[in-house]
Amino acid sequence: MAAIKHLFHINAPREKVYKALSTIDGLAGWWTKDTTGESKVGGVIDFRFGGHGVNTMKVKELKENESVVWECIDSAPEWIGTVISFKLDENDGKTRIRFTHDNWKEAGDFYASCCFSWGRYMESLRQLCQTGKGEAFGSDNYRK
Repeated sequence: MAAIKHLFHINAPREKVYKALSTIDGLAGWWTKDTTGESKVGGVIDFRFGGHGVNTMKVKELKENESVVWECIDSAPEWIGTVISFKLDENDGKTRIRFTHDNWKEAGDFYASCCFSWGRYMESLRQLCQTGKGEAFGSDNYRK
């Protein structure tokens, strides 16, 4: 199994980063504006990308200011059954993020494309937490 991983820092308190990862409004600020659902353990969240489809996640874990874990239950076939996690800690006065998108069956072209896109959205998360403006899909700040 393959995994996409990113390790980076955000110059913002863990509480602020956790809120951006664990609330519908926060998620809509950096990933896609069209985010709906229930962000609670056992809840389901839909992330819509216009004509590009929807990613449906089941919330598996929420540990305040420490971690968020989802399992993909509906999306492109390559995503179904994958697990997305965000682990937070403090490092050098900043919030360190360990992002993983795990359980990919193969590391093909779609995997490579998603790796690139996740990097872009991790920067959007950083911008949201540091400046108040992310580059979520469908937002005025989104760069096509």
